[in-house]
Amino acid sequence: MLTFSSETEDDIATIREVVTAAFGQTNEAQLVEAIRNSPNFIPELSIVAKEDGNVVGHILFSPITIEAQEQISGAGALAPLAVTPARQRQAIGTQLVQVGLSKCRNLGHSIVVVLGHPQYYRRFGFQTASKFGMQAPFPVPDEAFMVFELMPDALKNVSGIVRYPTYFDEV
Repeated sequence: MLTFSSETEDDIATIREVVTAAFGQTNEAQLVEAIRNSPNFIPELSIVAKEDGNVVGHILFSPITIEAQEQISGAGALAPLAVTPARQRQAIGTQLVQVGLSKCRNLGHSIVVVLGHPQYYRRFGFQTASKFGMQAPFPVPDEAFMVFELMPDALKNVSGIVRYPTYFDEV
């Protein structure tokens, strides 16, 4: 049976292994560590999926901003989402996204941004960010840069360039 909870100190090494295995490289695991070691880290939003006490998946949400000429709006970045390769395509990632979005909402967050596969994230309600006048700060396919409203009308009057903390560029 799967359980979902915020990461603990005991989970950190296994999270690194799961993220590295899921992506086949260490960049995303280094990003998780950079976020964890930053002042922006929200421990409740680093969520693990466990089976028999073993971490089989991980999702992380962290603060970002959306900057327009006259305003700066807060948002959350969903990055990364990882499931150990032997357990992929078994709805663990889906459950992690659902649990994570619910936790974000419960903590008062209203907007989440993701760079990912459109077919995967659209089923949760993510929409192309450019429809709301939002742009990525780097070149990405338009359909892969998406946004989700956790609260009704959260995107009303929000537009601009999404700004990630510098550690996103360093890994």
